[in-house]
Amino acid sequence: MTQIHPTAIIDPKAQLGKNVKVGPFCCVGPDVVLGDGVQLISHVVIDCRTHIGAQTVIYPFASIQRTQDLKYKGEPSQLMIGENNTIREHVTLQPGTEGGGMVTTIGNNNLLMVGSHVAHDCQIGNHVVLSNGATLGGHVYIGDYAILGGLSAVHQFVRIGAHAIIGGMSGVERDVIPYGHVKGDRARLSGLNLIGLKRRGFPAETVQALRDVYQDLFEVTTHPLAERIEKVVSKYGKNQDVMQLIGFIRHESSRSLCLPQISEVA
Repeated sequence: MTQIHPTAIIDPKAQLGKNVKVGPFCCVGPDVVLGDGVQLISHVVIDCRTHIGAQTVIYPFASIQRTQDLKYKGEPSQLMIGENNTIREHVTLQPGTEGGGMVTTIGNNNLLMVGSHVAHDCQIGNHVVLSNGATLGGHVYIGDYAILGGLSAVHQFVRIGAHAIIGGMSGVERDVIPYGHVKGDRARLSGLNLIGLKRRGFPAETVQALRDVYQDLFEVTTHPLAERIEKVVSKYGKNQDVMQLIGFIRHESSRSLCLPQISEVA
């Protein structure tokens, strides 16, 4: 049964699914779709073209409104949020722009902690954690199961691969490889997210293969990176986890790779 608090303001054009709960002092605009079982605890503002998937819970003072991008001219862009997400207090989320595909997407089963920010045209996968105060600039890509530490900041157009972890208070200006661990005020690659791989049940042989690949790619720098990549492919071409890492590196990007401090690779 849908429950709407009498102090909430819901535009008649908004679409609400089954068993939606809208708490005190929430404001929901005309271009909003709330899936089955969505909960707005209280004081939530949603005032742009937004689709929120089933069972997502949004906590007080979260704000979903038009992008802050100065290039935005009112085009009918969207924010698409998947299912079973937890969006905590004071989170800010913004729809896409004409320059970025017109849509910001957030997948399923994500946790966006207090005060985190997702800017226009970001693409966030599934099971991602943005810790308190984590901030994404526009056009950022975040792969599945990535974790961003508290007060970290990600530059526009940066890609963060699946299962990567970003240390707290890190400034990320370059692409972070899948399974990578980066940290520092200007983040540098410091190894693999070994604890995360173990927690998610990666087999020991897969973890060892990734460690070997990391060494071949980033610790032995006597040959050009392209040659090191080919060496890895020839040895591990049938390993899907390794090839996910290689595919990420090979993908065309406007940002360079985040590398270890000792690396001389451009």
